[in-house]
Amino acid sequence: MTLNEAKLGEEYLIDSVDTVGDEEMESFLFSLGCYSGEKITVVDRKRNLVVAIKDARYNIDPELATAIRI
Repeated sequence: MTLNEAKLGEEYLIDSVDTVGDEEMESFLFSLGCYSGEKITVVDRKRNLVVAIKDARYNIDPELATAIRI
């Protein structure tokens, strides 16, 4: 399933990041620490998703969240 389908407050392992050949998006997500095997938690959901990766929180739009498979 994608990150858009994640339940609030539940910790997931990232299975893969599928950016469909968009190297810039893949590089951006990797720089946030968003890669296969890393833990991720959806902390809040409004227009965008607020996610916790490692010790940081990031605001991720639904398009980016679709690329993250958990």
